[in-house]
Amino acid sequence: MSTNSLDLIPAGTIFTAEQITHYANPETRTLEEAIADADVLVATPHSGAAIPEELAEFLSPALTRRLQYDFSDVATAAIVRRWAEIDPRIVAVINPHPRLIRDPNRKKPADVRADLAAAIERVREAGAWQKVDLTGVDAIRPVTFSFFPILEIPDTDEGLQRLVDAFADTAEQGLGVYERTREELTDRFVAKGLEQGGSFTRLSFHDTMNTTTTREGAVNVERAEADRLPAVVALSNRGDHDGEERDPSDLPTMDPADLRALAAAHRSGFEVTDPAAVLLNQPYLGSEEIRAAGERFGKLRADADAAGLKLGAVQAEFLREFLLGAPAATELQQPGTDWVAEDPAHVDMIARACKRAWDAFRDAQ
Repeated sequence: MSTNSLDLIPAGTIFTAEQITHYANPETRTLEEAIADADVLVATPHSGAAIPEELAEFLSPALTRRLQYDFSDVATAAIVRRWAEIDPRIVAVINPHPRLIRDPNRKKPADVRADLAAAIERVREAGAWQKVDLTGVDAIRPVTFSFFPILEIPDTDEGLQRLVDAFADTAEQGLGVYERTREELTDRFVAKGLEQGGSFTRLSFHDTMNTTTTREGAVNVERAEADRLPAVVALSNRGDHDGEERDPSDLPTMDPADLRALAAAHRSGFEVTDPAAVLLNQPYLGSEEIRAAGERFGKLRADADAAGLKLGAVQAEFLREFLLGAPAATELQQPGTDWVAEDPAHVDMIARACKRAWDAFRDAQ
């Protein structure tokens, strides 16, 4: 398939912090005023699907828009942007780059170029559509969840070096902006909290389907039962299934009682009757964004306690079928090469449910 069929970010595009930061009424409120009113920073590390054009020459000719979008948390960007528009209590930062560039929800490698080269070599050795172990280099994802090789790996050392350099350089145009903006916004929220008290929560917002793709593009291969999400969302704080400490060396990133209250608020906010539609730390414990935030907040505990500031970090992993809606999910179960169109009414409905859930959580505190 020609790259003309894919969604590409024009070459030379350098995103700014202002472009990827979202809050209510920016035409009448400054970012400083938004932070003053808000107590939640929402980050979407995997929401980007469009691929920088600088990498187009390295993409597999078999890559389709469906595989491209399936490999992102595609529903999160529109929902979080809409949530930020209607809720003055949150600020959001949205990663414009795909996880293909590098996964910001994994610890950044000390040597990005070396890890990318290692990941590519493992993929090449495994072969197309074959399971590959990316342990130790999983911040670099040159294959999809179905192990489709996204990249056409050059067969010369010079070509491979050019690919690795292109990835590392291009990352600074979007992914790097996202990471720096996320941390700068966190700094500002924490500084406000240490001065005024209150609460501040870092929310890492994701989605995952309970199925992966076939070679024909049908997203209908069921994941292993242990990897399947609940009907609405999994909320994670690195704890056990009640949010309590699971490992003394891996402390909860959000107070366990608060996580349980947040789960109850999501059940009411999303109007679900089955408690199992919202689970804690199942199937995921939460990854680098909340781990790093939790570690940072732990070091601030004494100062935060003295200031009357409650800090927490939580990962929300929504079922993508739920976020997209039943018609879109059904369409994706059929073979195809394109992605589904977003339904603005459905996006708005989910965004308003997110707002209701967090409003209910605040009311319960």
